[in-house]
Amino acid sequence: MKINALAPFVFFAMLLVATACNDRNAEKKIAELESRLKELEGKKTAGAQAPTSPVAQPLQDQKPEGPLPVFEFANTDHDFGTINEGQVVEYTYAFKNTGDAPLIIQSAQGSCGCTVPEWSKEPIPAGGTGFVKAKFDSNGKPNIQNKTVTVTANTWPKQTVLRFKAMVTPKASGAAGPVR
Repeated sequence: MKINALAPFVFFAMLLVATACNDRNAEKKIAELESRLKELEGKKTAGAQAPTSPVAQPLQDQKPEGPLPVFEFANTDHDFGTINEGQVVEYTYAFKNTGDAPLIIQSAQGSCGCTVPEWSKEPIPAGGTGFVKAKFDSNGKPNIQNKTVTVTANTWPKQTVLRFKAMVTPKASGAAGPVR
């Protein structure tokens, strides 16, 4: 019985596919293995390049040339301390544009539906100030909470993550003690 020399490559490629879970490095390795497999099988024609796909070669963001805006936050972390479940609290993250171009916030996204961000909608000129406000509704969120607001702007890098935490004291239950 003749053992196919390519079987280990095929097995390894299938194993990587099964365990990749959207891992870009694994996807790149899979594409390289598939390309190598085609070469070994003789399916690749002379002078032709292996087909490329967005999965095989993800687009890498590159730092744009020219003057850029720069976020300079007073702080990117906030601790609300202990609050009662059902309380709505908010914190304003103030920033200054210390770059050389107007700063434009394209979006701000909370890590869950309980966090609603607001932000400066107008372009912030170089040297100007702006804000990102995070409003947190603690209803149904007892105990320690760690949340984020991801701000996307025309800065480098494009995304900045703001964080806050709170210890939410649960609402009192209707029971007057442990049930026996």
